[in-house]
Amino acid sequence: MDLVLSLLKNPWVIMGIKIAVGLGLVMGMVPMMVWMERKVSARFQLRRGPNRVGPFGLFQLLADALKLAFKEDFLPRNTDRIVFLAAPIMAFLPGVLSFALIPIGVAGGNELLGPGGVMAVSYISMGLLVIMAVSSVAAYGIAFAGWASNNQYSLLGGIRSSAQLISYEIVMGMAVVALLMMTGTLNLGEIVQQQTVPLFGDFPLIPSWNIIRQPLTFILFLVAAFAETNRAPFDLPEAEQELVGGYHTEYTGMRYAWFMNGEYAAMFTMCALLTTLFLGGWSFPGLNWLSDHLHLTVAGHDIQWMLVGLITFGAFFTKVALLVFFFMWVRWTLPRFRWDQLMKLGWNVLIPLALANIIGTALFLEYVASRFGFGG
Repeated sequence: MDLVLSLLKNPWVIMGIKIAVGLGLVMGMVPMMVWMERKVSARFQLRRGPNRVGPFGLFQLLADALKLAFKEDFLPRNTDRIVFLAAPIMAFLPGVLSFALIPIGVAGGNELLGPGGVMAVSYISMGLLVIMAVSSVAAYGIAFAGWASNNQYSLLGGIRSSAQLISYEIVMGMAVVALLMMTGTLNLGEIVQQQTVPLFGDFPLIPSWNIIRQPLTFILFLVAAFAETNRAPFDLPEAEQELVGGYHTEYTGMRYAWFMNGEYAAMFTMCALLTTLFLGGWSFPGLNWLSDHLHLTVAGHDIQWMLVGLITFGAFFTKVALLVFFFMWVRWTLPRFRWDQLMKLGWNVLIPLALANIIGTALFLEYVASRFGFGG
């Protein structure tokens, strides 16, 4: 036990564990989300879903992986080879890299994990800004795939993705502006910490989550998240009934798998970001009391920080799992928007609402500052 604890105090060991856990979480969650989506869609359609291959149909994931690995992989004629091959990686990497910046728990003040004991692969003070920049790169992968495939359907899918990105990236950015006006920081750990304070001092069980303080901002960010991840009802870039497969029509085998992995990794990361910004991240009512009174000694060492880390880790991923289920619920409930409906919703409804939300937030903060003598 002494050796384990001494290793856990080594910063290089901690960094290696962080990277392994971060990659493992994203890469491990992608196939599980595929299985979950099949089961969720089956329940909505009164079917059973995968249940033959292994217990609960879990080995269906292995069958899918083997099928994609052994499928014929070819390069269409007259394509831009370099761009065609790079596009799937460009669509996949942003979701994985963005997740590395999201705090997934806190471990009782163990500073080796990050300031305040925050558990994150990489903890930087401007994490939200970096995530916004990195996540938008995925649209380039889709646009490049459509252009490099030398296929009209693929090109239309890439163009749709570019137009969709422009429309809904503006909405997401304006929603973040309103949130930053309220929180005053780009640090994701500090944003979560602000949400651990009770909303009303007399009612400590009511948290000050940003979904309560800024519900319109949450709705705007959520709708933009559906469009950013190309999830139904905003999956116009691939619309099978119109574009065959859209931007990935000419991709087969593992190259096609990278696009699908990128879509699910982006959805997982976006749900984690929504949890961090609006649902209190790793926090929950009573966490501060629990961390003060929870103590367990092993071989003379107090491992309270480990227990708190496990509890906050579990709380964070419970919220993420519920949001993932909501994303799937929406996909199998609402029909796909028409292209003109998608653009009208973004430019005629959401952007004016986002602008009004910024103005309303500014007026509210000004009222608070003048009424109570402080801001935010």
